[in-house]
Order: sequence, then structure tokens, then C-alpha cells
Amino acid sequence: MYIDCRQTGAVGEDIAARYLESIGFEVLERNFRWRAGEIDIVARDGKTVVFVEVKARRPGPFGAAAEQITASKRRRMVKTALAYMASRGMAGVECRFDVVAVDLHPVGPPAVCLIKGAFDCGR
Repeated sequence: MYIDCRQTGAVGEDIAARYLESIGFEVLERNFRWRAGEIDIVARDGKTVVFVEVKARRPGPFGAAAEQITASKRRRMVKTALAYMASRGMAGVECRFDVVAVDLHPVGPPAVCLIKGAFDCGR
């Protein structure tokens, strides 16, 4: 069965959200969009607001999911996260950026890897 890139991303985000909730995160919002970009998942881990980039990949020549986050993507995420915090009155709230890598396999369950503090906001 063929699944296109958008479907792969949506499946990966669903898997990531369920995984985060299973380890105690509270998912606050999904697919927050702002002019600079998008945050796949905004969650809370204790008192920390966590901005999560989900990278879902099927097997192929392009490398593992976590290897796909470029410097420009990180910059867009930081700008978008700062806009999110400003729009929600969260100035001064502790935050971090995590990555959930979801490697989808043709047989068997997906491999899910959480990378806490994958990068910082540089503020």
C-alpha cells in the first residue's frame, strides 16, 4: 500500500503524540502555525513547555528521521515558538525543543526515539 509524504507525516505525528502522552507529557496543541513556520506538537513536561519537531521516515536512502532537521528549520522553529509563547502570555516560562524521530518499518512496530533538548532557542 502506498502512503504519500503527508500521510507519513500525519501518521508519525499521531504516533509521537501518543508516545509523549504515554510518558507523562501533556499535549497542548498540534500543528501550531505562524508566518515563520509550524510546530508539530506543543506539550508540557512538568513545568516546561516543549516544542516538538516530529520526523517520520520510511526506510530509504535519505537517512534516519532525526538527521533531517536543518539549521534553517531550527531557526524557523525558534521564531515560531517565541511567537507561540508571546501569544499565550508565556514570557519567561521555561521551554525546550525536543525531536521525536519515528522510523516506520514495512513490518513490525515503528521505532520511536525522543531526543530531549535537541537544540535551544538561543535567547
